[in-house]
Amino acid sequence: MSSTAGETWTLQQLLTWCTDDFRKRGIPSPRLDAELLVSHALGIDRVRIYLDFERPLTPEERASIRALVERRRRREPVAYIVGERAFYGRTFAVGPGVLVPRPDSETLIERALELLPIQSDMHVLDVGTGSGCLGITLVAERPHATVTLVDVSEDALRVAQQNAAALGVADRVSLLRSDLFAAVSAPAGGFDLIVSNPPYIPTGDLAGLMPDVIQHEPRLALDGGRDGLDLVRRLIAGARKQLRPGGSLLIEIGIGQADACVALLTEAGFLEATSHRDLGRIPRVVEGRQPA
Repeated sequence: MSSTAGETWTLQQLLTWCTDDFRKRGIPSPRLDAELLVSHALGIDRVRIYLDFERPLTPEERASIRALVERRRRREPVAYIVGERAFYGRTFAVGPGVLVPRPDSETLIERALELLPIQSDMHVLDVGTGSGCLGITLVAERPHATVTLVDVSEDALRVAQQNAAALGVADRVSLLRSDLFAAVSAPAGGFDLIVSNPPYIPTGDLAGLMPDVIQHEPRLALDGGRDGLDLVRRLIAGARKQLRPGGSLLIEIGIGQADACVALLTEAGFLEATSHRDLGRIPRVVEGRQPA
């Protein structure tokens, strides 16, 4: 985006330029990315962009947008650039060191809400919480439930704490630094529900991920070991000691892992082990129930 002295750029012209630039560079969703960066730089919502399409931009505004565009050109995730990501109708703060929430994870939320009665005071454990998007969403949707957010990363826990406060649920959220269940003490009777989105990408597949992911998001939240199931195995092995009788375990998984994960749940003694498909009809979540 170069300009000569005195040249005027309108919002429409700049948005078109950003979109075309991103498209030529092979950046996914170029128009959406351009809208998000422009709206963030100008402090307006995306609708306002189109209402002000013909508004000339000041040199300072153009410079601010240009700086964000340069970061996106280096394939930094838009969520890191703007500092937030929408998830299940709410806005979550994110940043380097925290996995960016993805729509795939809403499959787990939908199933978890079916297991949590609206008026229940059930106890939830979110293992490997990252931004806190799973556990915080559940207690935001279920006003009498409580959640313990667990992560081995202090950076992740700081972001999760920020999100709990911003979304008004901090009084029903506990945070704990722990390697999976190592430092977890279940409430009397055990947790009613354990949820987790562990790293599940096979180590050999990491190099094939988009630059946005492999170059910027934390490897700790991506690398699932040789077959992608290292952390899944540990979760399944440790979950039964934490669940109440009849409680449930929900784990997000990768493509092609459902059969192996259902078998692991069954071998560990979980009942009614099954998988749930996302909107793309891909098995995305596995579930098992603790014997009563």
